[in-house]
Amino acid sequence: MTTAKDIMHSGARWIPAHETLDRAAQLMREHNVGALPVSANGDSDRMVGIITDRDIVVGCVAKGHDPAKVTAGDLAQGTPRWIEADADVNAVLEEMQNHRIRRLPVVENKKLVGMISEADLAQHLTEEQIAAWAEKVYSRS
Repeated sequence: MTTAKDIMHSGARWIPAHETLDRAAQLMREHNVGALPVSANGDSDRMVGIITDRDIVVGCVAKGHDPAKVTAGDLAQGTPRWIEADADVNAVLEEMQNHRIRRLPVVENKKLVGMISEADLAQHLTEEQIAAWAEKVYSRS
């Protein structure tokens, strides 16, 4: 059985909700990632959301806000989604499809251990699985 841990990109990093978006962008650049889970207090104990590079651009910069003054917590909205490391890849796909998300944090023993992105799916799944996933995540319905 292929699990979330088998296909994830390890070494995902949290950003505390109180950190500013300019710091989030720096972390994204340093770690060559496009998304960061946001933690309630920086102790990696409770996820309050996830922010992406696009969130920073569209939700802050394009609105004329200063990324040095807006926090990660300000942009982290909605119900956080994640998957357990031992979850079957079909559960991963279902979670991403049902919530139309492109990145999914992976946790083990309540600790962040990785992130699954579109690139991870493309490297580990069949063409049929990827096509079905993309149709559901990107459809307009």
